[in-house]
Formats: sequence, structure tokens, C-alpha cells
Amino acid sequence: MNGSAEEPGSPLPTFSAAAKVRVAVTCLLFLSSSCCNGAVLCAVVRAKRRPPRVRVLMAHLAAADLLVTVVVMPLDAAWNVTVQWYGGEAACRALMFLKLAAMYASAFVTVVIALDRHDAIVCPLGARGAARRSRAMLGAAWGMSAVLALPQAFVFHTVSRSRPRRFVQCATVGSFAARWQETLYNMFTFACLFLLPLLVMLLCYGRILAAISGTMRAARAPSQDVQLRRSHDRIPRARMRTLKMSVVVVLTFVGCWTPYYLLGLWYWFSPEMLSRGRVPPALSHILFLFGLFNTCLDPLVYGFFTVHFCGRRRHRDATSGSVRASIARRTPSSSTKHELGVMEGGKPAGQSPKRLRDSARGGVRIGGGAQLGFNEDQTTRERGD
Repeated sequence: MNGSAEEPGSPLPTFSAAAKVRVAVTCLLFLSSSCCNGAVLCAVVRAKRRPPRVRVLMAHLAAADLLVTVVVMPLDAAWNVTVQWYGGEAACRALMFLKLAAMYASAFVTVVIALDRHDAIVCPLGARGAARRSRAMLGAAWGMSAVLALPQAFVFHTVSRSRPRRFVQCATVGSFAARWQETLYNMFTFACLFLLPLLVMLLCYGRILAAISGTMRAARAPSQDVQLRRSHDRIPRARMRTLKMSVVVVLTFVGCWTPYYLLGLWYWFSPEMLSRGRVPPALSHILFLFGLFNTCLDPLVYGFFTVHFCGRRRHRDATSGSVRASIARRTPSSSTKHELGVMEGGKPAGQSPKRLRDSARGGVRIGGGAQLGFNEDQTTRERGD
């Protein structure tokens, strides 16, 4: 709502105390978001091996959040300080386009993450082409962000008034023939930016929840076929971890931006609410800052789940290593076996060939069970989930 026009006869805006607090908090969010999202991008780019698909998705989300950080936050802070627009016509159109494109990209990449987790959980047999579909969806997300934000470059322009003093603003005054047309454009932007992404994410995670519930019921059902019950066992831990992470990312997006968009809806249908003092200006500042806080939460969520998982995996690897070392210490060496056994034709005395084969099978089974046990996280990582 920063680009709203000042109607003729209305008082000119000032750099109020609430606006000063908004600028200070915006600067803090800028520093935090730049560091956190930059760290996520560096971690993915500097990875020695090809990163899993989820990390690539989170890197794109970090890039979208960085775009919001470097475009929306400095623009908002500078505009609140200067109050009026000093950037000129070209900067007005270009920055309004980049502002909306950055917000579209952040929302659409969050939708891509939900769609990717939906395919991984609900349609696991289609994992072969999952990486290609993920790249296609990411390309569509960035492309749609630019296309849907393009009208901003045409509806925004510089307008000026001379009373009580010369005042220039970047606004939409004169771009719409009637008030309902501007409301319709704002509603279209709201639907594409928030409502439709929210519906897609709710649908995806609703189907994921139904699939997990069905899997758990199948695992608990009595069955005489052990292999059948094992095939309906739980979803691998690594996949569940990424699912939890994506759910938290979606919840932070919805929780941070919903209050601001609800206030925007009220303003679009009742613009006189601000002029009549029904809503204090500080509330608009607080809700917008709360929405920007989402750009700081995304990398923190990614870091929490990644560090927590790596700590558990290192503990598990250390435990399995100590078990293997203990088994190796208990297993007698070949020289000890030779000293304790009386060799007869290359076989220990007193043991039949059948007994020797059974002993060998048991040894391979014990050693292999500790060393070659099924590692869900490694297998999931190799598939790219």
C-alpha cells in the first residue's frame, strides 16, 4: 500500500514517529535477511557434491528472498524517509515492477516446494523424472513472476501536485478510468500473490496428510505376509524431515503475510478507513514488517532442520562405527585361528564342511549387518529427495 496516491485536498504525508520505527526495523531485517539467505546460497553453491533436490529448491527460495531483501526493503525504507518520490519516471516504473516480481517469486517458489513434496510422498514411483519436473516448475515460477508483475510498469507513474507545496509521488492516479477497475486489478494481484498459492499449498499438503494416514493404517493392519507389511512401512526419515521443513516454510509464509493482505483487502474496499482514523497508521507499518520478517525465517528454518539432521547423522555414524570396531575386536584374527586349530587339508580339525559353511554364513551375516545395514537417508539422498 506504499504506492497509494494522495488525493487532491488530502493532507500530505510526513515522516512520523511510526515511520521512523518502521525504517529502523526494516534496516535490521535487511541485515538479517542478507546474511542468512546469503549463507544458504553459499552453502549450496560451494557443495562439493551435487546437492539434493530439496536443497536446490531452498536455494531458489533464498534467491527470491534476497530479491525481496535488496529491492523491497531499501525501497520501502528510503521512501518512508523522503516521503515523496525523487527517483523520476523510469525508476518509478522499474522499481514497482521489481518489487512485485520479487514478492511473486517468493510466493511461487514456496508453491513449487509444496508441489515437489507432494510428488515425493504421494507419487513416489515418479521419482525418475522428479528433477526434470522440479527444474521446469522453478523456471515457470520465475517466468510467471516477471509476466504477472509487468503491468506494474504501466499503471505506476509519477504524479505531482502544487498545493500547498509541490509534491511528487509514484502512484497509480489516472491509470484507471473508474475506482472499480483499480479494485479489480488489486484483487487480481491479491489472488495471484496470495490466494491461489495458498489454495495450491493447502491441496498439496492435504493430499500428503491423507497419503501418510493411509500408509500408517496399512502398516498397522494385520497381515500374514511379512513382505507386504514391510512394503507399507513408514516413509523414510530423510523424506519426512524434508516434508516437515517444507510444512514449516509454508506455515511461516501464511502466518507472516495473511494479516497484511487482510488489511489490504479492507483498504481496497473501504479506502476511507485510513482518512477517518479507523485504523492507526502504526498498524499498517507493523503488519508490513511482519510480512517482511518471512524472508528471515525461511533460511533459519532450513538451517535448523539441516543442522539438527546432520547432528543426528553424525551421532548415528559414530555409534555404528563403535559397534563395528567392537565386533572387529571380538573376531579372532586368521593367525589366532591357525594357532588354535589343527589344520587338516586346509580345514580346522573337528569341523565338518557343513558346519564350516554355516559358521561362515553367520560371520558374514553379523559383520555385514553392522556395516551394510539399510541407510534410508543415504538412499533418499542418492535419489535426490
